[in-house]
Amino acid sequence: MEEFRVHLLANGKVAEQTVEGVDETEVRARLTAAGGVVLGIRRNARFGRGARAPKFALALFLQELSTLLDAGLVLIEALEALRDKTDASKSAKHVIDRILAVMYEGQPLSKALARQPGVFPQLLVATVESSEGSGQLPVVLKRYQQYEVRIEQIRKRVTGALIYPAVVISVGLGILLFMAFFVIPRFSAVFESLSTLPATAQAMLWWAKLLDENGMLVGAMVVMSIVGAVMAVRLPSTRRAAQRLMWRIPKVRDIGAIFALTRFYRTVGLLIAGGTPVIVALELAGKILPEHFRPRLAAALTELRAGRQVAAVLSNHALTTSVAERLLRVGEQSGDLGGMCEHIAQFHDSALDRSIEMLSKVFEPVLMLAVGATVGAVVLLLYMPIFELAGSIR
Repeated sequence: MEEFRVHLLANGKVAEQTVEGVDETEVRARLTAAGGVVLGIRRNARFGRGARAPKFALALFLQELSTLLDAGLVLIEALEALRDKTDASKSAKHVIDRILAVMYEGQPLSKALARQPGVFPQLLVATVESSEGSGQLPVVLKRYQQYEVRIEQIRKRVTGALIYPAVVISVGLGILLFMAFFVIPRFSAVFESLSTLPATAQAMLWWAKLLDENGMLVGAMVVMSIVGAVMAVRLPSTRRAAQRLMWRIPKVRDIGAIFALTRFYRTVGLLIAGGTPVIVALELAGKILPEHFRPRLAAALTELRAGRQVAAVLSNHALTTSVAERLLRVGEQSGDLGGMCEHIAQFHDSALDRSIEMLSKVFEPVLMLAVGATVGAVVLLLYMPIFELAGSIR
């Protein structure tokens, strides 16, 4: 939880108060629902503490809640027990208090979770809502935990595959900067006393002179460029542009499609198993698809509402693989579409592992060769003037 300083118009008066909340949007929505008009809001960073409070442990909360429900406690009693734990943090108590406040008003758990979108994902809210009235809440919570674990495993595999290239590129960039700012200026001193110099030696002398006269400025520009690049990478527009570029690379595009469909079908299977209708489950799961998949899903949903078969429609709109299409047909015939969606996700998990491993085996040596060739080219340029002078003496 975070603290926000809010200027609020309430009862005809302007007041300033400190409000705790998950994020600015959630605080604004809560105060507006209470009848106030938010004039201004800003995060209150207190001295001696970070601007961000500890993140709510959602996985632990779901695990403990399902365990208490299995033990026979009713929902409100289980939530009160979690709130009153001795090791519960202040932020966790506040989140659970807000859930209980809504439930004391007679609202279901899904409505209480939906009031805190910054803490509880929409998928969890939809899953809980589908189980209400059936008495299957502990089962649904465990199923959602398993879903999150599997998604996190896939995310870690993809992230792990990217760590090595990032390290190699960073080391290569560090070596190049070291050579540019320390090696070349000292190496160029060898050629200062010569009257006739080849082009490579003149370039080194020019760079050494530039650093000698404006070293601080050049260094500051390099640092600013690196900081600017890091900040640009964090921008949503830059990430979207990078994603569009990656989707144009054939092999990366295939792996990305497998990853997107694996997550999509696992989400659909989770929702259907929890009692969500098929079309609603597909619509909710479509929100996690990449942007260029969504128009296809929207067209597919239109056909599905007209009564067409799921397997045929998704296949026609390139939202399946050959294996997934056959499994969907079996699921429709057997009435276990949710289970078959989970089987599709499991099958593509192994395919995704193989694709990532193969791409890593090919990409990593190529990247090493590229970085090594770049560093070697710089070293060669350092010695080229010596070779040219030796050749002219003969």
